[in-house]
Amino acid sequence: MRTKEKIVLRRFCLIAACLCLLIGAVLPVSFVAAAKDYLPPVNEMTTNYYTSYGEPDIYASVIGDTELERGETANIEVVLSNRGVLYGVKGDTSTGTSEAAHSLALQELEYEKMRTTAIGVKTSLVSDTEYIDIDPETSSQSLPDPLSPGVLPDDPLIFTVTVSNNAPAGVYTLEMPVTYEYQYDARMTAGETVAIGLPELDHASYYRSVNKTLSIPVIVEPDADFAVTDVSGQLVPGEDNVINITYSNTGELPAKDAVARVIVMKPLQADSPIQRLGTIMPGESKTASFVLSSEGQAVEKTYGIDSEIKYLDEDEEIAYSDNMKVNIELESSGRELNISLLALLGILAISAVIIIKSFKNQKSKKSQKNEENQSDLGE
Repeated sequence: MRTKEKIVLRRFCLIAACLCLLIGAVLPVSFVAAAKDYLPPVNEMTTNYYTSYGEPDIYASVIGDTELERGETANIEVVLSNRGVLYGVKGDTSTGTSEAAHSLALQELEYEKMRTTAIGVKTSLVSDTEYIDIDPETSSQSLPDPLSPGVLPDDPLIFTVTVSNNAPAGVYTLEMPVTYEYQYDARMTAGETVAIGLPELDHASYYRSVNKTLSIPVIVEPDADFAVTDVSGQLVPGEDNVINITYSNTGELPAKDAVARVIVMKPLQADSPIQRLGTIMPGESKTASFVLSSEGQAVEKTYGIDSEIKYLDEDEEIAYSDNMKVNIELESSGRELNISLLALLGILAISAVIIIKSFKNQKSKKSQKNEENQSDLGE
């Protein structure tokens, strides 16, 4: 009767331990997984009482939204969570009637709970598109502590991204490779590791490496966008000239009540730096004419002036385009050219007179000398 009672008691303890193990897989684990700091002993030095099933399951969640505008630089905060579940456990080695073995088996059940904990979590954020850049200083990060199921890290991972000014609207997927290890098996040593210099090692843990790729979506919002597509007209020093600038809406949304503005600096001036364009639909172009002038002593070259467009977006809110560069040629006037030409002709005429006069003087001297020679011969 006592033997049957012992068998029933052992079975009850085993069932209770299994239930505790399954409950512990769902609830946050109360102890922290230790990092690997040694090579595990060979199986001959250990005893495996149980085999458990399950492993870490890492997910990524973004704090806030990832809807960004063209040209925007922003921080994306990512929280890694572990949804790993311990699915079950089965006995591998019988404890028999030994209370010491039974105690070791219960201890191993506690160690088996660490199977779903991710250790040494490292990750990075990777962009495979030219329209989104990841700051190299934030692209690779790691978690300082093991990641247990149901326990979130103290701080999120922060990645800095920049959206190109030329990025088309749409959803971009950034890849997040994640690497970590987890304990796939725990075995009791029962003092057998004394022979290899580890007398205090009561169990051995065996690990596997995992590589997983998560995805982080980034949304580039549709908007009106502008580019200068044509410039006609040229500047002449000291005169007023009309410069025609064509603006094209290269974005996805219309720009209502658009107003174009140019910003000029000396030696240039604008009589009216603001011109109304009205509503510009996506793909549509409109031309604004600006009257510009330059100082009379302005240097002949290409001048770059700034231009921007103010408009109402789809929410009827005021918005501004990015700064656009407009290149304008400044050429010399015809009057300056005529003066230069006259001066050159004057110099040539004076030179010709000097040459002719010099030639006549030489001819006169030569003739006088010939007459003197003939006079000497007559005497």
